[in-house]
Amino acid sequence: MNRREFWLPRPLFSLFLALLWLLMVNSFSVAHMLLGLALGVFIPFVTRSFWPEQAKVRYLLPLLRYFLVLMVDIVRSNLIVAKRILWYPNQLTPGFVIFPLELDDDFAITILASTISLTPGTVTAHYDSDAGTLLIHALHVTDEDELVRQIKDQYERPLKEIFQ
Repeated sequence: MNRREFWLPRPLFSLFLALLWLLMVNSFSVAHMLLGLALGVFIPFVTRSFWPEQAKVRYLLPLLRYFLVLMVDIVRSNLIVAKRILWYPNQLTPGFVIFPLELDDDFAITILASTISLTPGTVTAHYDSDAGTLLIHALHVTDEDELVRQIKDQYERPLKEIFQ
């Protein structure tokens, strides 16, 4: 570990924390910028022992594409879930689905599980590392195979391209 990595173990995370601070205080004064930078350096420095490894992002363009697809899916899913709950609440068929993972990178699996939970109408309930599966609860399941295929196509395959 070189000197820079010791004092600034996560430079992008530090920048993110500084920007997040400025957004939270809603002020761009010099004092708040300095405090945000100080927090951005201090928090990763203090918590570096909790971060076992850095994620290895292979390609940035697919990561940007993944983020845009996720944002569109979150908005679309919000509208679909609101429509189903407001107009067709008696027709909902909630259920659990076992999702077989192709990913083997822990960080990529965490991103996938978080993505599923961020998308309205679905939540990751359990990760079985031995079986290599996620247990997903969906608000409306009509075809389990279709749900698994959709998650694989939209989220898992791009994550595999990004991280493995």
